[in-house]
Amino acid sequence: MKSALAETAATGRHQQGLMGHKHEAIPSTKHVEDYRETRSALDVDEETLGTLERHLKKFQSQNRRRKVILSFGVIGILLFLYRATTGRSHHTQSCDSVRDGYQCRPELSRFWGQYSPYFAVESEIATEVPDQCQITFAQILSRHGARDPTSSKTTKYNETVANIHAHAKSYGQGYSFIKDYKYKLGADQLSVFGQQQMINSGEKYYRKYKSLAQRITPFIRSSGQDRVVESAQNWTQGFHDARTDDNSESNDGYPYKIVVISEDTGSNNTLDHGLCTSFEDGFDSKIGDSAQQTWIDIFTPPITARLNRNLPGVNLTNTDTTYLMDLCPFDTVANALGRISPFCSLFNLSEWHSYDYYQTLGKYYGYGWGNPLGPTQGVGFTNELIARLTATPVDDHTSTNSTLDSSPKTFPVGGTTKLYADFSHDNDMTAIFAALGLYNATRPLLNATLEDTEETKGYSASWSVPFAARAYFEKMKCVGAKEEFVRVIVNDRVLPLESCSGDKLGRCTLSAFVDSLSFAREGGKWDQCFA
Repeated sequence: MKSALAETAATGRHQQGLMGHKHEAIPSTKHVEDYRETRSALDVDEETLGTLERHLKKFQSQNRRRKVILSFGVIGILLFLYRATTGRSHHTQSCDSVRDGYQCRPELSRFWGQYSPYFAVESEIATEVPDQCQITFAQILSRHGARDPTSSKTTKYNETVANIHAHAKSYGQGYSFIKDYKYKLGADQLSVFGQQQMINSGEKYYRKYKSLAQRITPFIRSSGQDRVVESAQNWTQGFHDARTDDNSESNDGYPYKIVVISEDTGSNNTLDHGLCTSFEDGFDSKIGDSAQQTWIDIFTPPITARLNRNLPGVNLTNTDTTYLMDLCPFDTVANALGRISPFCSLFNLSEWHSYDYYQTLGKYYGYGWGNPLGPTQGVGFTNELIARLTATPVDDHTSTNSTLDSSPKTFPVGGTTKLYADFSHDNDMTAIFAALGLYNATRPLLNATLEDTEETKGYSASWSVPFAARAYFEKMKCVGAKEEFVRVIVNDRVLPLESCSGDKLGRCTLSAFVDSLSFAREGGKWDQCFA
């Protein structure tokens, strides 16, 4: 087992990625009027200009002894970068927002499975802190922001587009854009849009838990892949900026330290699966793909036939159809503003619902309760959460790193540490949610019949693990109650917590919540991982 500790104060290449998306331009005061002259050439509107000037004054108040001299050219670059990172221009505004997440074409964009950008899911239970209660603990578990396709998928997408270019004899109505489309998506890296998602997430967390966050800096961990670490860094930027807006004179030690846990083969890491060999390489590793293939064979043939009628000579397969559907969300989040890709219009609303279910089947049967060993991959994190909630040492013999978890420097519990932030992947979050029993009311999903979120009791890939997904685990103290309560919120939807008999406000007592986690406390099925 490898020791997996690396502490970062957001330096080196990751720091460059973070600082490349700072909100604050920093020209000196004597150039404010020159701003107004320069902005006409850059087409900067009055709202953006006013915001820039407010940032300028804020910077000056924090840096009175610094003398900053910038040329007009640099000022122009700063204006351009500001517009790119805030998603504002004279003509266009970002589809993403701090409060509600992605809001463009919700009838489409909320049905892209795990490739949907985070959006606030409607909650049947009130999300406000109940009357006469106060939050005493808040943990966020977050997926990284929107990214490029994985290395293997970006190759396949590129080949699909190249195949169309090479063999299409004509392009039907609505398909002509493909003729001039140049594939420019990279592989595995966080997009500019994804970075802004995480900045927004950090700001939202601060606002939501301001009563604690004003005086407490979260303890932060990240799984070791670049896009996850960079997501954590961007999140800290949003948190810090929101805190600074509250108190411009505060010195909170930013950039914050982040404990980075290696994803190297053999590393114990509760934020990235990889140790359980039966799950990784055995029969269980194919269950999710099998469930998806059954559904592909049902929902894609009519779509494939239509695509081939409009792209004669190409002879697309059903798998190619799913690749073209994938290009809709990936091409969308590759745009800094999240503008909807023209690939999205190739498919109708019903087909997007089927696509969302296709992705949901992959998560449920790949990493959730549909896979015999799926929930076991989330046991380690669940036991870490129990330790944090109860301020006791971690008791686990699965994927936890005992070196890290036994040290108060790398795994503090109790005392003044009341805010936590962990950054991970969609597959791992799915396994963690299963180990926690968050969707225990969901019956085994049918792989030959589409089920909507009402039938699945609120479970889908887009509702649970979209890009920049976030789960909040809260502890609260309420007047007249003998014990603290626990509440869980996933993408702004308060979960009912049936497994511990949650009340009408979605709360369980702390002891009932911990008691309900016997699967994790007993190690899940870890003994079957190496059989």
